[in-house]
Amino acid sequence: MFLPALAKDLYKAQKEVEKIEKLLEQTTVVAEQEKVKGALRQASAELAQLKRIMEGRKEQSRASLHKPKNRFGL
Repeated sequence: MFLPALAKDLYKAQKEVEKIEKLLEQTTVVAEQEKVKGALRQASAELAQLKRIMEGRKEQSRASLHKPKNRFGL
């Protein structure tokens, strides 16, 4: 995935988690709270996965900068 697109997805996921957290605070009915908690778990898992992907991309790009180039095709 292209890095700017990944950053956009990460931002959207963060906003979604924040929105669901606010909804959870406002919800008073226990049955509804359980549904919202499930949605929050799912959104948080997606956010965590995107963060791991983003960190992996950063590490790969840093590593490629310091990796010696093979000039002789070996």
